Amino acid sequence: MTTTRPITSFTCLTFDCFGTLVDWEGGIYKALSPLTRDLPASHPLHNDRSATLRAFIRLEGEVQRSRPNALYYSVLAETYGNLATELGVETNEEDKAKFGTSVGDWPVYPDTIDALKRLHKHFKLVILSNVDRDSFKRTLTQQLTGIDFDAIYTAQEIGSYKPSLNNFEYLIEHCAKDLGVKKEGIIHTAQSLHHDHVPAMQMGLASAWIERGVEVESVMGGDIKAYEGKVSYSWHCRSMGEMADAVDAFMFQANSLDN
Repeated sequence: MTTTRPITSFTCLTFDCFGTLVDWEGGIYKALSPLTRDLPASHPLHNDRSATLRAFIRLEGEVQRSRPNALYYSVLAETYGNLATELGVETNEEDKAKFGTSVGDWPVYPDTIDALKRLHKHFKLVILSNVDRDSFKRTLTQQLTGIDFDAIYTAQEIGSYKPSLNNFEYLIEHCAKDLGVKKEGIIHTAQSLHHDHVPAMQMGLASAWIERGVEVESVMGGDIKAYEGKVSYSWHCRSMGEMADAVDAFMFQANSLDN
């Protein structure tokens, strides 16, 4: 983690949730199993996690762009149906609806809860998520237990999906209005280069890249080579735990110097 400005001079961490704090890819891939488990060995997506997720992300993006006001559970359900059609697999409205409400079942990363508790000692914690309120509520009560975020902003109240700059304008405006935090005090913390770091750079927000995918390849994060000149993050960590460790180490060093 390198920057010309100490990380503790900021006052607020704003998070993408699904992909950064919660294992979006693992949750999605597992929930897609009714469509993919019986694909023939000759099919391009047979037992190919990365290719399946790329296909899902592409189709999800199409739905989000065509229906920016749709609630996320509806986006998920439609994307599931569209993927089924593309795969030539039969599905039904019940299965699509079940997939649409699967958000609360997606697992939190093992390091997330402890890291957020440690970081909350030094920063306000804010969510900027592409989900709807009900979906996030299920995640908050079932997965992110014990974490009291200072603010939660979702695509539902914003009316658009990241990477729209509208979402980041909303974030900056409401952090100032609701929390008294100016843009200069924010570090946007996220995995996805496309959905979060490109618009963060365009908006002049400091950012931290949480590059998930050490053990299993991450599709959501993106290939940094493809985003050269489009992103400008000041911190780069492999996990939220690593970020919390870095902040703790900085604070320990600063306290030692003061003493």
